[in-house]
Amino acid sequence: MNQTDTPPVLVTGATGRVGRVVIDQLLDAGVPVRALTHRSEAAATLPAKVEVFTGDLTVPESLDPALDGAGAVFLVWTAPPQTSVVERLAAHVRRVVFLSSPHQTPHPFFQQPNPMAVLHADIERLIAATGLESTIIRPGMFASNSLAWWVPAIRAGEVLRWPYGAAETAPVDDRDVAAVAARTLYQDGYAGGDYVLTGPESLTQAAQVDVIGDALGRRIAFEEMTPDEFRSLSEGTAPSSVVDMLLAAWSAAVGQPAYITTAVADILGTAPRTFRQWAADHAAAFTESSEGS
Repeated sequence: MNQTDTPPVLVTGATGRVGRVVIDQLLDAGVPVRALTHRSEAAATLPAKVEVFTGDLTVPESLDPALDGAGAVFLVWTAPPQTSVVERLAAHVRRVVFLSSPHQTPHPFFQQPNPMAVLHADIERLIAATGLESTIIRPGMFASNSLAWWVPAIRAGEVLRWPYGAAETAPVDDRDVAAVAARTLYQDGYAGGDYVLTGPESLTQAAQVDVIGDALGRRIAFEEMTPDEFRSLSEGTAPSSVVDMLLAAWSAAVGQPAYITTAVADILGTAPRTFRQWAADHAAAFTESSEGS
């Protein structure tokens, strides 16, 4: 049991791109941290101060040891919704911060049929029904998606072919999402909060490629790809429902300035990082010499 006055925060998705940074933010704030991982070996990448528990959201009883004595939970959910998991949270902790998506946002980019949005809405209803002190954070397009999408072509020095180059988004830096999550986990005043998190500017996908090129000091040639080509390219790497959702969202975003909020600045007191800042900080990931991006 932790001897400090602050009960520990349990971070699910602890080795993911947001959860891992949430842990660092909490530790920097002096908050004791517990991490939930599927496999104990994953704990090797976590700071020594973190108390690691092995558990699985699809096996609700496996969560009890990690929840016992915790004060709050950062909830990242990709499994099918389970009422008993949320009830378990409510029985142990006072506060939950849920990483959701902007599925309620009145902008065409976020209004496409999306299986993950349906899942998130179900979890939100379960959380609301328990009376837990909850905060919902809804990141828009992550800046780090460009690592998954564009690194291979950029590293190879090839023409970057991609659909809907004119589609506008406002990429949000994972570090800003994590900082907001951490702040709402350990500070009071955010109960009932519902925040859509975006970057500070609307940029077309082609402009984002140009920004990455600037960070690398070279021009990256961009060429439009048809939706059908993208479907073929994505076969076997992503579910067709996700591919269809992305294509529909990008199509709807052409000629539409991206939805932008001030939530990051409102909560952190500092402006969100620009995509240019993100690209400069991650330039090494786009070069051949980088490892483990």
